[in-house]
Amino acid sequence: MAHAGAVRLWRVAAALAAGALVLAACGDRGGDERPPQPGDEAVAQVNGRTVWASDVKREAVAQGLIGEGEPLDASSELFRQVLDEVIDQKLLAAEALKRKLDKDPIAQRRLAAARERILGDMLVESVVADAVNENAIKGLYQEQLKLARQSEEIRARQIVVATEEEGEAVKKLLTTGASFEALAMERSTDAATRFNGGDLGYFTADVMPEAYEAALKDAKVGEVVGPFQVDEGWAIVKVEDRRSEQPITLEAARPQIVRFLTYDQIRDLLEKLRARAKIETLIGPPQDVPGQPQEPASAPPAASGPPPVKDAKPPAKSQTP
Repeated sequence: MAHAGAVRLWRVAAALAAGALVLAACGDRGGDERPPQPGDEAVAQVNGRTVWASDVKREAVAQGLIGEGEPLDASSELFRQVLDEVIDQKLLAAEALKRKLDKDPIAQRRLAAARERILGDMLVESVVADAVNENAIKGLYQEQLKLARQSEEIRARQIVVATEEEGEAVKKLLTTGASFEALAMERSTDAATRFNGGDLGYFTADVMPEAYEAALKDAKVGEVVGPFQVDEGWAIVKVEDRRSEQPITLEAARPQIVRFLTYDQIRDLLEKLRARAKIETLIGPPQDVPGQPQEPASAPPAASGPPPVKDAKPPAKSQTP
């Protein structure tokens, strides 16, 4: 318990350093005890001042304990833990004000910097909330679908053996009506696929080694090709199906799209603000220091758009070929 208390106090101190005194220094209205948002619940009082459930949830989000918009049950142990930290913050902030620590010039600059960070975050949240909506997400998804080049997907099964002679023997058994799936389980050395009948799932030729790409290029559905040499030995492959590549679904692409739209909005906002502002840098360019780590010359450029929707396709079931 002592350790848990120490961890909690450390978190409280960090939060205070990040600006827990901002509202008090900027004119906190002590008499306003109305719920900050509709349906909010009073969960504690500290020297007559109400702590709301939304205060606790906001602190949990700030600590990364829950995601933005995720629920936090007021009866849970996590809620109680964060509530204790919020109470400690309020007690420490009140004592700091009582000692007039907020009057110190250095403290005032730190409070002002924290206030600027909070206001900046609120502006970004507002801009993003307006721009990153369902219509924007669906619009970018449809745009990416149009730009995506759809390839052909192949579904196949394989049997991998040690020698070409073994491969020819397996193929001869197949021509006499033996089950491909049964032979895969009995004779294939590929541990990733032998126990599911050699099933490779659906894949595009470009994700497979060159030997597979060449062997399957003109193979028809139902055809058995091989044996041909691969890294693990000799492969016999049966083509099960061919179809147009299936695009990623909107729900699967949503996180990528939301991230891109969010970054795009923030970048656009900052470019506009900088263009309107008068900014003068009073320090010189950074100097080269011997032994200082340098950024690699081959570092990739920053992405200018979201990854194409094709890139999120699932890999083939086996990576052995």
